[in-house]
Amino acid sequence: MVKTISYLSFLIKSTNAHGVHSPFVFNYVTQCLYKGPRRSRNKAADVLLKSLAYFSCTTIHLVGNQDLRKRLASKNQKLQWGAAPFDLLYLQHPEGIRPEAFFSQFPLHNDSVILVAQIRQSKKNYALWRQLIQYHKVTVSIDLFHCGVMFIRKEQVKQHFYIRV
Repeated sequence: MVKTISYLSFLIKSTNAHGVHSPFVFNYVTQCLYKGPRRSRNKAADVLLKSLAYFSCTTIHLVGNQDLRKRLASKNQKLQWGAAPFDLLYLQHPEGIRPEAFFSQFPLHNDSVILVAQIRQSKKNYALWRQLIQYHKVTVSIDLFHCGVMFIRKEQVKQHFYIRV
């Protein structure tokens, strides 16, 4: 029941690409997330795979899902694992993450992408997501319901989006 209410709330707040007034986010949504076939049945993994290609990420860190790491490593030999600062950070299971230590634990740079899976799996996960997007270096955050995407872009004004994918 909680997930149903959460999804209905998301649908009311969310928009598609045409409701986005940020050129960066509009391009990301239309040229990356909406483009091409799905690459995975898991929606968060699909966003990860498409984002890796769109942003040409080379340094990546995955917290959780080792099977996904093996899959990525076999398909993309250019990826560097654990080489900080990270172009892309993927959190499969956000449970147990302490928001106050999160950004010091994982070295990131301007233009880093952070994907958090299962942000609406539970109230606790969603509360964690809400805390993470408040961090001063996170300027763009996108709630995609099944996962969330945060960007560190010091050249951009802080904005939050709800987008249906």
